[in-house]
Amino acid sequence: MSRGGKMVAGQDDRVVILLEQPDNMPFSAPRIQIVTRNFPPLLGGMERLLHHAYLELRKEFEVAIVGPSGCEPYLDRETPRLTCAVLPVSRFLLQCQWQAYKMACNVEPNLILAGSGLAAPAACFAGWKIGAPVACYLHGLDIVSRNPLYRKVFLPAIRSCAVLLVNSRNTERLASQARIDPSRIHIVHPGVSLPTTSLGDKARSFRERIGAGARPILLSVGRLTRRKGIVEFIREVMPLIVAELPEILLVVIGDEPHQAVDGVLGMRALVDQAIRSRGL
Repeated sequence: MSRGGKMVAGQDDRVVILLEQPDNMPFSAPRIQIVTRNFPPLLGGMERLLHHAYLELRKEFEVAIVGPSGCEPYLDRETPRLTCAVLPVSRFLLQCQWQAYKMACNVEPNLILAGSGLAAPAACFAGWKIGAPVACYLHGLDIVSRNPLYRKVFLPAIRSCAVLLVNSRNTERLASQARIDPSRIHIVHPGVSLPTTSLGDKARSFRERIGAGARPILLSVGRLTRRKGIVEFIREVMPLIVAELPEILLVVIGDEPHQAVDGVLGMRALVDQAIRSRGL
C-alpha cells in the first residue's frame, strides 16, 4: 500500500507536499524519514542545513533519521534513529542501505528525504520497498562529481526522486544539465538564524583580532575550494567594490585554505590590501 499521498509543486519556487495520513495509523502526524550522512557531529554547511531542516520538520511532522554515528546528541529523545559508520564511505553506503530499509519498515514514513545525492540510492530503495515517495536535497557537488561509478549508480537514483530540492539557480541549472526532469526541481533558499542579542564585545574582539579597526567588512564564509568561486569574485568583483569603498576589508573564513588561498593571495595587489584570508 502506498503511504506517501500526493506531492504538489507550488508557485514562486516553493514546494507544497501533501502527506495523506491513513485513518488506521497509530501516529499523531505524518511521518518523514531523513536519510543522510550530512548531519552533526560532522561539520560543514550541508550538515548545518540538514540539522536545521530536521529541527524545522519536527515541528510539524514525526521525524525519524538514519544518520552518521554520533548524531544522537543532536536529536530529540523521541526521534527514532539508526546510525551508520561515517568512514570509510563504502561502509557508510552499505550500512545506510540496510538501515534506511529497516527504519522504513519500522516507522512506515509518508515521505523519505535523502539529505544529499550520496544517500539517494538508499532512500530510493527504501521508498520503493514500502511504496513511499522520495525527495532529495541536491547539492552542487552531487551533480558535478566526475567519478564514473557515482555517475552510473547515484545519478539514476537522483533522477528517480519525486522531488529534488536545490538551494540556488546555479544548482538548478546543473541539475537540468544532468538530465534531471526540470519539473521536479525546486529551489529552497537556505537562511540563517540571526542572534537575538547584541554581539558588542565579540564583534569588537573580532575586529581587533584581524586588525580591521572601523573599516567596513565584507565577510565570506565557506571552504576555499575553486568551485566556490572566491577567486573569480576577487578577480572580477572586488576591484569594483574597492573603487566605491576604498576602505573595505574582505575577510575570508574557511577550513581548507590551501586549495584556493594561493590564488586569493596573488590578487592582493589588485584589491590593494582589501583581502584578509584566515583559515579556521
